[in-house]
Amino acid sequence: MDPVSSSVVVARPPAEVFAYLADVANHAEFTDHYLKDFRLTREDSLGLGAGARFRVDAPLNRFSWADVTVVEADAPRRIVQRGRTGKYNRVRLVSTYDLEPSGGSTRVTMTTETETPKLLSDKLMEAIARGWFKRKQGKAVKRLALILEEGRKRGPRATIAAGGPRKPASQFRL
Repeated sequence: MDPVSSSVVVARPPAEVFAYLADVANHAEFTDHYLKDFRLTREDSLGLGAGARFRVDAPLNRFSWADVTVVEADAPRRIVQRGRTGKYNRVRLVSTYDLEPSGGSTRVTMTTETETPKLLSDKLMEAIARGWFKRKQGKAVKRLALILEEGRKRGPRATIAAGGPRKPASQFRL
């Protein structure tokens, strides 16, 4: 899919916006209208290697799971996430957040693109979903601005899918 970009001006300094976006657990708050069942892929949700798995709630999408991992975090200017989606996770994707200072505000540009799929079925699914995805991503960046400017959270942060103690052997007494 060709790159889909959406921009918004947030009335916060770049360092504050970067700190919010660098935490992958926060992404569920402003994308929950089209990305569902957000789960972290590791305990630490900050910085390089942090990632999440989620379901893209697109129409006619039978293979909706996707995952992303932060591969570049250049404070306070850029965050790059790489991942996979589609049937058997065979479609590669890249999401980029570019932050530009604009006076006392920050211009946030979110760009998402996928590698051109090889199979006709994947190409058809992308063609159908492109307009839908552009609208949803546009709404997501507007929600991001509202969350950061109002200073209040929209809901629970993403968590790790597995529950229980992190050291399972510590509960057993021999």
